[in-house]
Amino acid sequence: MHELGIIVHITKTLEIGEVSTIVPDYLTDCWKYYRKKFPLIEHSELKIEILPATTYCEDCRQTYPTVEFGRQCPYCKSPNTYLVCGDECNIKEIEAQ
Repeated sequence: MHELGIIVHITKTLEIGEVSTIVPDYLTDCWKYYRKKFPLIEHSELKIEILPATTYCEDCRQTYPTVEFGRQCPYCKSPNTYLVCGDECNIKEIEAQ
């Protein structure tokens, strides 16, 4: 069962979109609680990277920061937009020793 030795010192890096509805502080609190319950991962570390939210305007074909400007394009004022990225949650990296 060498797999158990592999996961003892696991490190995970998560990429969380700026508008993903995941609250990084809550996620970190849950991770700390989970580590206390499972001795195999008690020394593991959680790293979080926040990915910026970007919106695309179909009328003027520009992209812009979603959080700052919302759904209306700051360039042409069109509401004909959609979110390109920023609502995802990805496991970027898992490192095991």
